[in-house]
Amino acid sequence: MAFRHPDRATPLIFCIALTLVFAAVGPPADATAQSPSVVNDSSPLEFTYFGAAGWKISDGKVVVLIDPWPSRLKYGGGGHPDDDRPDFARTDVAWSDTTLIDSLITEADFILVHHSHFDHLGDVPYIAQKTGAKVIGTETAVMILRAYGIPSDQLYAVGGGEDYQFEDFSVRVVPAIHSALNEKHYHDTRRYDETTELEAPLRIDQFIEGGSLSFLARFDRHEVLTMGSMNFIEREFEGLEPDILLAGINGSRLGLYDYDRRL
Repeated sequence: MAFRHPDRATPLIFCIALTLVFAAVGPPADATAQSPSVVNDSSPLEFTYFGAAGWKISDGKVVVLIDPWPSRLKYGGGGHPDDDRPDFARTDVAWSDTTLIDSLITEADFILVHHSHFDHLGDVPYIAQKTGAKVIGTETAVMILRAYGIPSDQLYAVGGGEDYQFEDFSVRVVPAIHSALNEKHYHDTRRYDETTELEAPLRIDQFIEGGSLSFLARFDRHEVLTMGSMNFIEREFEGLEPDILLAGINGSRLGLYDYDRRL
């Protein structure tokens, strides 16, 4: 396959097959990646990669965004040494690059949110408001979006185990766990609920995990299993037979027992 390295707002084109496993989570790139199609005798799928855990998937009937975060803010001292953008602190107010988002995202029917950290949910308030997309995520994600004024009829709070049918699309919500960060010391049980008082705009550090999910997204006869972290609950994946896996594969997976084989 031939790759070209475009600027931040230009899709990177590549071809994929139904059996290909995608690396959906990783820090690289200021670029997006797009597949013209996944060919089968049903509607073809088109994939656009936004970086981090962010994807757009469309079969020509429905457009689904997964953890869309095109802004890719530089924060906490991270990022590429050649990145001369402002460095946000985690206590700074969250910000979205709306100009960039507008150049990449013009429509969406659904947004699936794996968990509520800023690098997964940070751009969703603007995108949900812009597109009117239905957002499916944890109660924490829903509480954050309500704080930003997203109408309740766009929001679906889930906890794992739900299997919802919509027109031309269905999604099974799969319980999951977060990556084993900080040398396996990461553990955050905080949640937001109806009693939580939030006032937008939130600080970056107010985007807490709030629980983690995976999704089995069904497009026509294609099934796509999505992961937002480098971790999973093995028993929850038993019996699933997706055509495509969008898998988390960055370095923290190496601290888990036999991650690649079990996946």
